[in-house]
Amino acid sequence: MAVVLEVCVDSAEGLAAAIEGGADRIELCACLAVGGLTPSPGLIALAAKAPIPVYAIIRPRAGNFFYDADSQAAMLADIDAVRAAGLAGVVIGASMADGRLDVPLLKQLKDHSEGLETTLHRAFDLVPDPFEALEQAVELGVERVLTSGLRPKAVDSLDLLQELVDRAGDRLSIMPGSGVNPWNVEQVLSRTGAREVHSSCRALVRGADAKAVAFGFEPAQDAQTSAAVVREMREILDRF
Repeated sequence: MAVVLEVCVDSAEGLAAAIEGGADRIELCACLAVGGLTPSPGLIALAAKAPIPVYAIIRPRAGNFFYDADSQAAMLADIDAVRAAGLAGVVIGASMADGRLDVPLLKQLKDHSEGLETTLHRAFDLVPDPFEALEQAVELGVERVLTSGLRPKAVDSLDLLQELVDRAGDRLSIMPGSGVNPWNVEQVLSRTGAREVHSSCRALVRGADAKAVAFGFEPAQDAQTSAAVVREMREILDRF
């Protein structure tokens, strides 16, 4: 079975680049600079026309994953909007104040996502016990867990990722993400045995409009999804 390449994007241009480069699946976000937030209705509508599966992240704000009642209500409404638009799935996550998974809220989100596929996002990386959290994810019935192995970058936690892959077996997929790129993806796959990887596949670009940079409307340097990087990742994964 070929290794699945999921590319996270936060713009129409990024969506087009990921598809052009050969991504298998899209994680659709806003604001990747803070780890991804719920995308806009317009971007969701555009992504619904994509020829590959698109999952929208359900994250109403930056910061931690401990949500009050108003944020929870917003998340449920966002799931309804994703379903109505015709996307394939949602990416969900929620924590307790101590970092453990908020299983009751996650169950509510998962149940509310009926008809959609589900990924548990990197709220998993803040848990005190990854093996307890893995069993909770299995019980919730999510298809996969996106994780960097409780470290900021996946490449720095390959032993834990391998153990998670082994323990998960065929009950769900462990998808390494965060800092996965063409220079380390072979190491990540070889060491962990994962069959899915998550990457932004971005390349650095300089601000195109000096005046916009001066006014603060555009950063002097930014990272954008690159079709060439996606294509390079795809070619590497096709060898596994």
